Amino acid sequence: MSARHPVIAVTGSSGSGTSTVSKSFNWIFRREHINAAAVQGDAFHRYDRATMLQLIEEAERNQRRGPSHFGVEANHLDRLQALFAEYGEHGTGERRQYLHEEAEALAAGLPAGSFTPWEPLPEGTDLLYYEGLHGGVVTADLDIAQHVDLLVGVVPTINLEWIQKIHRDTHMRGYSVEAVQDTILRRMDDYVNVIVPQFSRTHINFQRVPVVDTSNPFIAREVPSADETLVVIRFRDPRSVDFPYLLTMLDGAWMSRANTLVVPGGKLDLAIQIILTPHILSLMERRGT
Repeated sequence: MSARHPVIAVTGSSGSGTSTVSKSFNWIFRREHINAAAVQGDAFHRYDRATMLQLIEEAERNQRRGPSHFGVEANHLDRLQALFAEYGEHGTGERRQYLHEEAEALAAGLPAGSFTPWEPLPEGTDLLYYEGLHGGVVTADLDIAQHVDLLVGVVPTINLEWIQKIHRDTHMRGYSVEAVQDTILRRMDDYVNVIVPQFSRTHINFQRVPVVDTSNPFIAREVPSADETLVVIRFRDPRSVDFPYLLTMLDGAWMSRANTLVVPGGKLDLAIQIILTPHILSLMERRGT
């Protein structure tokens, strides 16, 4: 952690909604005139798309489980940890971009599923903002979470997460439902052992819970709307939270436990703004000391 060069990480599984939460963060940064260095977690994948597919096919031919982007071995997590540490110490580091879609790949003059070259972060940024799969990973050899000043988890219930992933990958990325199912199954071990433990290390978790039937996510025609969900917000340190204020500001909210606030799904963006803006401003104030 660093007072001078803070690191914020939003971590969540594929399809969890971290990109949606990032829009709220970006709005806070713009409103408060904060110059954030944005880093995408998929930039730290070890393999491009073509190589990853080859490795999966080879493993399956040998009756082994193929690699997963959720896992440690398929990512440069040592490099991610080094980035967080370097930024915290000096406000510097390197990033690149993973080109998911044809349009962005075409604009970069590279194949879809490849990476742009590594490049230095912009100079003079106020903080580092990471969004991805591994912002709070701890293993026998790595402790990424120790370098994060504000760690936020985005964790829908599992069926809702799968519905969101299926709709994104089929409608936006051109995969079949069967291909997405295979990916979900292949990732399950890494999901349990690498992704899920992070949410016990977060400072705040935002968990969307549907109030409509999502019992079979593979036949769901649409993602439940915001008004068809609740958001469960868990605080690691409730002593620092002004719950009466939040209950007043967030219409329809209630407390389910001493450290847990529940808000209507349509209030998610407002809840993020109200809850996280003071945390971000506190990091900025520490920067000036």
